[in-house]
Amino acid sequence: MFYIRRMENKAAELYRARLINGFCHLYSGQEAVAVGLKAAMKENDTIITAYRCHAFAKMFGYTPRQIIAELMGRKTGASEGKGGSMHMYATNFYGGEGIVGGQVPLGAGIGFAHKYNGNGAVSFALYGDGAASQGQIFESYNMSQLWSLPVIFVCENNKYGMGTAIHRHSANDKFYTRGDLIPGIQVNGMKVEEVREAVKFAREYAVSNGPMLMEMQTYRYYGHSMSDPGTSYRTREEVKTMKDQSDAIKHFTTLCEEKGLLSKEEIEEMRKKIFKDVDQQVEEAKKDEWPDKSAICSHLYVNRLEETRGMVPWHKV
Repeated sequence: MFYIRRMENKAAELYRARLINGFCHLYSGQEAVAVGLKAAMKENDTIITAYRCHAFAKMFGYTPRQIIAELMGRKTGASEGKGGSMHMYATNFYGGEGIVGGQVPLGAGIGFAHKYNGNGAVSFALYGDGAASQGQIFESYNMSQLWSLPVIFVCENNKYGMGTAIHRHSANDKFYTRGDLIPGIQVNGMKVEEVREAVKFAREYAVSNGPMLMEMQTYRYYGHSMSDPGTSYRTREEVKTMKDQSDAIKHFTTLCEEKGLLSKEEIEEMRKKIFKDVDQQVEEAKKDEWPDKSAICSHLYVNRLEETRGMVPWHKV
């Protein structure tokens, strides 16, 4: 959680300095969901999520340097600088989807593949409260329940869909109840240990019985994206109160101290070490090279373009 928090806060600095362009959706505040979920996954389980995906890229093995380099469009990035904020992928991590809710039917399809192959894996399909009323999500619920697919639909309810509070866009804002015949549970997404235990339970259910819904109640500290100041539809006092009273990192570090797992000094040493590491990696990423222009035509097909089409329309590049 320290790594994610520092990485995302540095990304905000880089965006303001115009070293990151385009879309940039940050995860600060929601760290416990990604960390708790990953802690409960089995080796061959899979995740697909929405465009707020940097934390999951970190959880699936990318370094802050690779993630920041991708945000800045450098060839050392997670997608060689060609995907940016929304397009990072790894083994068993099917990336962030730029289309609102578009990842959910894909997650259901991955769950179908798990059942078809009989590999015992579970597909986690994540989406935000703003996407929760998309029609394709309900179609995914239906097919998953009909075929008893091992899919866990996870709604990250951070209270605001873009700039709209949940009570203004959802007649039923109890998102865990919206699966019809699919059972659902609501989880405190600001407590990493509760996320982990709830996901363990949901996973065990999904393997034996089929789909389940999970609503992770969480909160984002930044706006919807970096182009959104996040203050026109909520007060600064609200954000400050959430940081003071419900912060995931504060909660868990306090818990570790109370249970005698880590001392205050050990936690502070860990924090300083991680922050220094992230800062160094960010500086390295800033020096990384841009992709070569010829890379514009790579990775479009399994084979090289000229082998697929018998021509290279990019020759002028």
